[in-house]
Amino acid sequence: MLILSASSGKNLELAHAFATEITTRGLSAELISLPELQLPLYDSLEGSGAGDSLLKLAEALRRHKALVICAPEYNGSIPPVLSNAIAWLSVSTDDFRALFNARPVALATHSGGGGQKVMLAIRQQLSHLGCTVLGREVVSNAQKAANPEAIAALVGQLSALESAYQGVPAKV
Repeated sequence: MLILSASSGKNLELAHAFATEITTRGLSAELISLPELQLPLYDSLEGSGAGDSLLKLAEALRRHKALVICAPEYNGSIPPVLSNAIAWLSVSTDDFRALFNARPVALATHSGGGGQKVMLAIRQQLSHLGCTVLGREVVSNAQKAANPEAIAALVGQLSALESAYQGVPAKV
């Protein structure tokens, strides 16, 4: 399973909790910190692309069917680093949905506020791109730690869906 962290703080810690649960089950986990990729700001007029960082991210998506996204809420919405990565991925193939269609996705957040707005915004965008976004999510903040049982349940659901989607050919 591929795990994306949209921050280098608490959401990266949350991403590591998912990676631990995944590997404890004997499954493969790959964690990518989007801030570390340092993708250039997407501009529809950009001709040169995003280089090796985008290739690394796109290849990771091709290797894994299931995806976990850990992202903080920024001003009631999606953090720019995540929006930027999705924008680059959507123009990296001839079909903007190619890297997203039929992909099972779990959402998680550690946010200063409630975190529900970012979950809704990501869910809406990924659903538009063709992902199967799980109904359950992990929401945590300074007063409420991430629930280990919820992490385990999401990993279990993703594992089952990943197995079901193994026969679905990935578009490139």
